[in-house]
Amino acid sequence: MSTSDSKVTVVVVDDHPFFRDGVTRGLTRSGQIEVIGEAGNGREALDLITRERPAVALVDQQMPDMDGVALLHALVRDRVPTRVLLLSAHTDSAIVFRALEEGAAGYLSKESRREQIVDAVLSVARGQTVLPAELAGGLAGEIRLRAQSQGPVLSERELQVLRGFARGLSIPQVASELYIGTSTVKTHTQRLYEKLGVSDRAAAVAEAMRRGMLE
Repeated sequence: MSTSDSKVTVVVVDDHPFFRDGVTRGLTRSGQIEVIGEAGNGREALDLITRERPAVALVDQQMPDMDGVALLHALVRDRVPTRVLLLSAHTDSAIVFRALEEGAAGYLSKESRREQIVDAVLSVARGQTVLPAELAGGLAGEIRLRAQSQGPVLSERELQVLRGFARGLSIPQVASELYIGTSTVKTHTQRLYEKLGVSDRAAAVAEAMRRGMLE
């Protein structure tokens, strides 16, 4: 990951200067992040990110000229290694699904607190996928709409656990719903992580969407 003096390097992209400045100040105050550039539109951002190669780009989804998903597509096409965390005032599950398919490292509401944005940036820089719980219910519906089975990769119980995660349930909540112990859910969780090649619940849901595994 690109760092400067051991800090995570970030580019902030938003067409509203006031919001952009506020996010930049919040990230900088964390002491763990260095904002190395800002952009007010997608094309400017593409040039900046391609040139500076930050560890993370925090990108507004709704922008004139080139929206966040289009910018993400261009970065992936050009093999720019920067991980993209999209921000949006709207949490349309279809847009989130499309963003994850394009390779987004996460999706966050613009209503998120400063601490949540900082934590999300640091998580993404570590290679994790960030999906807020409030989006999970809509994503579960989107998974059902788009799912096309690719074979019994997971056991039925593992699929039940994964469906719970897609709905935003925690491990104790999944255990309660399935009438099994939390330790059993943790065992199933570890197994499905290994099968999907992921290390956290958000990444498991994203990979399941990519594979079309859930019904």
